[in-house]
Amino acid sequence: MKEENQIEINNVTHAYQTDDGPLPVLKNLNISVPINSFVAVVGPSGCGKSTLTRLIAGLMMPDEGEVRLHGEVITSPKSSVGMAFQNPVLLEWRSILKNVLLPLEIVSNNLSQKQKVDRAMSLLSLVGLEGFEDKRPSELSGGMRQRASLCRALVHRPEVLILDEPFGALDAFTREDLWQIMHELRKEEAFTTLMITHDLRESVFLADQVVVMSGRPANSQFVLDVTLGNERTLEDLYTEKSVKMLAKLRHEIQIAQGRSTKTEENA
Repeated sequence: MKEENQIEINNVTHAYQTDDGPLPVLKNLNISVPINSFVAVVGPSGCGKSTLTRLIAGLMMPDEGEVRLHGEVITSPKSSVGMAFQNPVLLEWRSILKNVLLPLEIVSNNLSQKQKVDRAMSLLSLVGLEGFEDKRPSELSGGMRQRASLCRALVHRPEVLILDEPFGALDAFTREDLWQIMHELRKEEAFTTLMITHDLRESVFLADQVVVMSGRPANSQFVLDVTLGNERTLEDLYTEKSVKMLAKLRHEIQIAQGRSTKTEENA
C-alpha cells in the first residue's frame, strides 16, 4: 500500500528579487514527507534550506510549483504547523510555562485553562523541565531554553513540526542530549517532522530519510533512507552501517559544493 504523504513539495521554483535582478534559490524542487515520518534536509550554505521551511509554513509562496499539506495547497500560515528555530526566541517577561502556553492563546481550541496548563506541564516533564516552569528564560541554560522552545512548538498538537537548525548553537554534549529527547517526543507525540541541519550525524541519528539539496538554485540531489530502526542510541552512530551512510552524505555534499563528482565516487 502506498505511503500517504503529509508534506509534498511539487516542482517548486523560487527566486528572491534583488537590486541586481532575480536571485534563483530553488528550481524544480520535489520532496515528499510521509505522515509521522522524520525527514532531514542538508545541503551547502545558501542553497535555500530556510526558504523551504518558510514555504512549508505558509510564510511565503513559491514562484512556481506548489506546496501541499495533507493534500491541501498551502496559501497562508497554518495552525497545524509548529516551528522551532536555532534561536528559541522566548519572551523574557513570561515564565517558561507561560512561554509554552503562548500558542494555545493564539490558536483556536476548546481547552479549559486547566487543560492548557496540564498539556504544557506534561511536555515540560517529558523534556526534563519539570520544576522550572516558573523560571524566566534568562535563568535557564541554552539547552533548557531549546527544550522549552520544542514544547512551545508542540503544545497545540500540530500535525507538522518544522525545525530550522534547532540545535546548531548548542555544545556537542547538549546537542546529543536533545537528539535523544527528540526520539522520546516522537514516541509520545504523533507529528511529521522536517528538519534543516548542517550536522550529518544529527541527520542520520534523528531522521528516517535524509534529503541532500544541490547547490543554488537547488533541487533534490540525493535521498538517503536511514536504516537504523526506531530505537537508536548514540553508539549506533559508530557502527559500520552509520559510517557508510555518513560517508555517502559527505560525498553528496561535496558534489553539491562542486568539490567532487559522481565519477570520483565510483573510481
